[in-house]
Amino acid sequence: MPSDYLATAAELLDDAAEDAAGDASDRLREQADAVAALAARDRGPDHGRLARIEHVLTDVSEGLGDDDAAADAVDRALAELREYRSGVDGV
Repeated sequence: MPSDYLATAAELLDDAAEDAAGDASDRLREQADAVAALAARDRGPDHGRLARIEHVLTDVSEGLGDDDAAADAVDRALAELREYRSGVDGV
């Protein structure tokens, strides 16, 4: 089911938030909550909403260390979001 990608991404972002500190943790938790809410909806997000989430996650990820567990979880969450997005109609 396509929303499984979103649910998995939300779980990974929760994990990343636990491993991150400060502002990065807060931003990741906020995105985890947003993605979880999208996964629970009957109608999934459009390309624009997904692009905004990807932008925030990329921005946060740039501030994390390369070997950081949080960075790895964000990268995996981004992969899940991109997989979901590949099945979204439109752009």
